[in-house]
Amino acid sequence: MRMLLAFTCLTVLAPPSQAAGHLAEVLVIDRDSGVALRTYYHRGEYWVAGTPGARYAIQIRNTLHERLLAVTSVDGVNVLTGDSARFDQSGYVLEGEQSYEITGWRKSQAEVAVFEFAAAPNSYAARTGRLANIGVIGVAVFREQRPAQVASAPPAPAAPGESREKAEDSAQRSSVVPQAPPVAKLGTAHGAREQSAVEFTDFLRASSSPNEIVRIRYDSRENLLALGIIPRAAAPRWAPDPFPGSSLAHFVPDPPDL
Repeated sequence: MRMLLAFTCLTVLAPPSQAAGHLAEVLVIDRDSGVALRTYYHRGEYWVAGTPGARYAIQIRNTLHERLLAVTSVDGVNVLTGDSARFDQSGYVLEGEQSYEITGWRKSQAEVAVFEFAAAPNSYAARTGRLANIGVIGVAVFREQRPAQVASAPPAPAAPGESREKAEDSAQRSSVVPQAPPVAKLGTAHGAREQSAVEFTDFLRASSSPNEIVRIRYDSRENLLALGIIPRAAAPRWAPDPFPGSSLAHFVPDPPDL
């Protein structure tokens, strides 16, 4: 099956502890700063907070010494074809230990329309009549079939969280009181065109089911605060002072109007 080969390697990586996934580590990158958006782990799901109008990229790092196929979707839409996303569609092929940033909706082998956070009605999914899955990034990871390899049942998708993340999640939930989120949601727009070169390659999957599914949900910071996903900073505690004027050196002043 013909797939797109991502041949731009990155040399600077964000700390892997922030990434979602195991076979492939996935981060959401703020393209203006080049910094990975903080990933919050909450009730079994990864979340990031986006800013309307900000451009972002999906960084995928192959952690293995073999090729992987990453079938990638945004808001339930395949980022290469624009079709409603399925596991059996085209994706990006990453060489062993390669990292690649997907910066937009693929328009050709040389060009993409950039990913840009936007109000849900302005998202590409909404504008093409697909509102149901706005606010989620997905990467279905497939291992490659080797010569003379007998296909076997794939392992179950890896659990998305580690024990440390679960502990942080528990602590967050115990310290906040979730509120109803605002009505508005964040989606991904079909932004300006820019150059992004790829080439086709052949890739034979070891199985028809993904070896790993990475899912990252996103919304505005305000909505994530309202949902309790981002913990609110505790207000400083104020204690009354029994001698509030002790630092002032003066005598008793006259009362008013004297």
